[in-house]
Amino acid sequence: MPDPWPRDIKVHRAERALEIVFDDGESFSLPAELLRVESPSAEVQGHGPGEKRLVPGKRMVGIAQIQPVGNYAIRIVFDDGHDTGLYTWAYLHKLGRDQQALWRAYLDGMAQAGLTRD
Repeated sequence: MPDPWPRDIKVHRAERALEIVFDDGESFSLPAELLRVESPSAEVQGHGPGEKRLVPGKRMVGIAQIQPVGNYAIRIVFDDGHDTGLYTWAYLHKLGRDQQALWRAYLDGMAQAGLTRD
């Protein structure tokens, strides 16, 4: 089965969220903070297993713009200057599908490290 394909993508600046509707019928509202702290960039994910970094202080991060990358992804430019992650359709779908578990893991990791979202 092919990866879900986006039918509609909207940035909601006031809500600091990216809304994405897929052709499989699923739709997600992804907070900019979650997108930023789960960026697929090497800066966040590292270069191998176990290298993922916690990114504190992103509660108020916003999306400055999105840029298409070929026909398979978007680059999200955040208002904190981060712009190196390429968000494929499959990755965005996974973030939406796993949003609650990812958010819980992020908050738990921040608490364990003594870091804050502010």
